[in-house]
Amino acid sequence: MSIMKFAKSHEWARVDNDTAVIGITDYAQAQLGDIVFIELPKAGDSLKQSSQLGTVESTKAASELYLPLGGKVIEVNEDLINNPQWINESPQERGWMIKIKIENPAELDGLMDEVSYKEFIDKEAHT
Repeated sequence: MSIMKFAKSHEWARVDNDTAVIGITDYAQAQLGDIVFIELPKAGDSLKQSSQLGTVESTKAASELYLPLGGKVIEVNEDLINNPQWINESPQERGWMIKIKIENPAELDGLMDEVSYKEFIDKEAHT
């Protein structure tokens, strides 16, 4: 059974054992607007928690994406290169970005669950 965790930088991680699927939240894609380009790491890359995992460009701006968990990239959603709009249409399904093998499971403790993340974005929206 997988669990969902969220970073303050608005990325999500769907964790199943020692693997995590990473993407950006619905809130983040709504703030960005229509996404027209994405740059992602390559399979085999080892990335540290909070390091840049890629860049998205929308009709509004370009934004860096950050890794909620450190690990080795085991799969990249190559279909996003030609279909970046999937991030807007389905951020947690077709719009996933990478899969990693988690390096340090203790990093999960620093991430929010869904309830905490909803409270976080509610506060952020009212500041």
